[in-house]
Amino acid sequence: MRAVVCTELGPPDLLTVEEQADPVASPGRVVVEVHAAGVNYVDALFIAGQYQIKPPLPFVPGSEVAGVVREVGEGVTRVAVGDRVLVSCGLGGFAEQVGVGEAQATTIPDDLDFARAATFTQSYCTALFALRDRAGMVPGESLLVLGAGGGVGLAAIDVGVALGLDVIGAASTAEKREAALTMGARAVIDTTTEDLKVRSRELTDGSGVDLVLDPVGGDLAEPALRALGYRGRYVVIGFAGGAIPRLPLNQVLLKNRSVVGVDWGAWGMQHPAENQGLLDELLHRVDAGTLHPSAPTSFRFDQAAEALDALLGRQVTGKVVLVP
Repeated sequence: MRAVVCTELGPPDLLTVEEQADPVASPGRVVVEVHAAGVNYVDALFIAGQYQIKPPLPFVPGSEVAGVVREVGEGVTRVAVGDRVLVSCGLGGFAEQVGVGEAQATTIPDDLDFARAATFTQSYCTALFALRDRAGMVPGESLLVLGAGGGVGLAAIDVGVALGLDVIGAASTAEKREAALTMGARAVIDTTTEDLKVRSRELTDGSGVDLVLDPVGGDLAEPALRALGYRGRYVVIGFAGGAIPRLPLNQVLLKNRSVVGVDWGAWGMQHPAENQGLLDELLHRVDAGTLHPSAPTSFRFDQAAEALDALLGRQVTGKVVLVP
């Protein structure tokens, strides 16, 4: 099989495409033929050696895929050969096949295509875990989503609307703002020309937003914090913009605001049963038509570096996927 391999830590252009041995389904494990592999910010961190987990070289990056079960090992009962599944694999996803424990594979609804399935788990689980489990959202509250045209941002809008939140999206380009509106945001803010705090207050009749969800960091963090109203919660998802912001704590004290950290990945590894329940609920909502994951931008396997560069440069709207 072909696989995208990291042989040297650094920028994405160091990645190579190599032939490797096909995986074998040992007891309790399955082999999935990959039809699409999601490309995520964490993959770039692994490749650069900047993630807290540092696998030995060489390794195959890629943490989520979708495809068809090709082989099952002894004792496997969760899935069968021919099942359409999505897989959370941690590493190894940028390959034509992947071998995983059966618990890592989850069947997907018939109407969910492989590209959207391969880019679903991290963004949507993060969004639901952040809004409901960490921030304690209440239907009817207002939500400001930064990076609203990115993968996590669009998922947060979709989940927020499904949970009954009044969603405002903030993004830097017309294409991304249009995607946020299409996903269900009531209004959008142009972060290149509009004052985030002022416009957020205008859109909430002067009260400020109840929730800010921030996967970006950087210069918008402080005005977003100031956009919060009484008992508002600032939800920290990540720093896709590169810079980790320093927030003035007096703005947290004022109006009894809170800053809430979200690390869905670590929580999911520590609570696998609860995490599976979270994923199952989200897939049920997709099947019921109350969630609407958008189609990602596709790249070929030999374009892995280009795909990662586009993601890191925030040049794409929504998610990115590799197709063998």
